This record gives sequence, structure tokens and C-alpha cells, in this order.
Amino acid sequence: MSTARNRLKFAWLEVTGFCNEFCDHCYADSSPKGTHGTMTVDNWRHTIDQLADMGACDVQFIGGEPTLYPHLPELIRHASEAGLSIEVFSNMSHIRDELWDAFTEFGVKLATSYYSDTAREHDEVTNLRGSHKRTRNNVQKALSLNIPVRGGVVAVQKEQRVQEALQDLQTLGVGQVGGDRTRAFGRASKGAAPTIADLCGHCAHEKCAIGPNGDVWPCVLGRFLNIGNVLESPLSEIWGGAQMEQVLADITAVHGEGAQSCTPPQFLPMCGPCGPCPPSVGHCDPREANGSVKGTTIGAPA
Repeated sequence: MSTARNRLKFAWLEVTGFCNEFCDHCYADSSPKGTHGTMTVDNWRHTIDQLADMGACDVQFIGGEPTLYPHLPELIRHASEAGLSIEVFSNMSHIRDELWDAFTEFGVKLATSYYSDTAREHDEVTNLRGSHKRTRNNVQKALSLNIPVRGGVVAVQKEQRVQEALQDLQTLGVGQVGGDRTRAFGRASKGAAPTIADLCGHCAHEKCAIGPNGDVWPCVLGRFLNIGNVLESPLSEIWGGAQMEQVLADITAVHGEGAQSCTPPQFLPMCGPCGPCPPSVGHCDPREANGSVKGTTIGAPA
């Protein structure tokens, strides 16, 4: 697909692999043992500038836990000054005062995962005692500051209180709540090799993900499909380059043209079927399938 027909509009910026939680289902395999990688602040600034120059509209800072990346406030400022809309996907258990200031000053949106209305069950998923209380309190604080928040409830355990978690977020005032099943990537794969068949098929369609070591992936789940590295080549050469074209051909060989079988996870804001979050994407073509999420329907466990 030509870059003219597949303009890069959105990027996940995985600024760190470090996280204060250790969720068993983490697709990124992030943990307290993770690192910030080899990308420097200047590298990230340059990457953001390249995205803006290529006509991108939105970025989402992710991790690991992006709020634990010490330079996130200055990257938020830089992305805003470059004209990009910003979302931070955070577990919302550790937000410094300077981050609250940056969120409000630059119109940042927040997204978070929420696993139960009970502290015991939520903390069992995150493997961090007290995480439920801190996340819930910070959701309330964000809403009190008029910071938009969307929530996602991932079904991880049998008999998990997913509907109650959804209702709890709605009671707090979170207007957009999605759901998902566990995806067989990272720790959730339990050692199995990732496959293209496990992806939704919309990888590298107007979006890419960039990791803490500069690797460029077709999406956050497709990190086993490397299409380049921003420390080695300009993003404009990576996007639409030979390596990306080969990855797209491999994906098409499995999913077919158009990726009609898409059933995207709630934590991918570019994807439907429940209405894409970034304003740069106003379309979606997935067909109905088991595990899909519409509105506030919670997907079934894997």
C-alpha cells in the first residue's frame, strides 16, 4: 500500500518498559525490572517532530508505565507544541504533581485499565497491593480537573467482576468504557510464540508503535514484526519502506485485504468497533465476532 493511501496518522510512543505493576496478562511484558531503553529525550523529541512533519494527528504515550518516565512532562509539551493531540495510557497509580499540571495545561486525555470494583480482585491482577485504591482515586481526581478519561476492563480471571468494574467506572463519571479479553502476547502468551493470526490485521494501517529502543512496530501487539528503527533511519524512510512492505504482505497473507475479521482490544485507540478515540480516524470495518466490544459490552475471557 502506498504511503499516499496509507498516511501515518497515529503512533504509540512506548517511552519505557518499566512498570510498578506486574500484571500476568501484560502484552508488553513490562515490570519493575523494565528499563527506559536506549532512546534519549532528544531522540524522542526528534521522533515527535518527524511524526508531525509526516502529518500525524495523535500520539499515545504508553509503557510500561509512562508516568514513571521522568521526562514525560517535557515530551508532552513538545508533542503539544508540534500540534499533536495527546493521550497517556496509564495505570493511574502513580501520578506526580508536575504531570497533573502538564495534563491540564496541554489538554491531555487519559486512558486506564480497571479490573474490578473490589480492591482485592484488582490488586490480584496487578500484583501490586493498593493499586486499586490509587487508580480509583486518581480517576476521580482527573475527572475533577476536567481531564477526559476512558476506561478499559480486561477479562483476566474466571468469575472476575467485569460488569461491576464497568459500572463502578461509570458511577465515577467515566463516560467511555470498553472491554476486552486477554490477548496471547507478552506474559499472557505463557511462553508461546506470537503469531500474525493473533493480531487484528489492521497493523500499520495509518498507525505504528515505537519502542524504548527505537524499534518501529506495526502496532503495540505486533512488536515481533519489526519494520525499522528510528535510531538508524528517518521515520519517513521506514514508513512505506521495503521492510514495512514485507510485513504488510505477511499480514495480508494471513488476514486478507482489509482485515475484515478485526476484533480490536480496548487499549488500541485507533481501532473500533466502539468508535475510535483519536479524531484522525473516523472509520472502522470489523465484522461482528465473538469477543468484539461495542459500547460498554465486556469481551469474554480468552
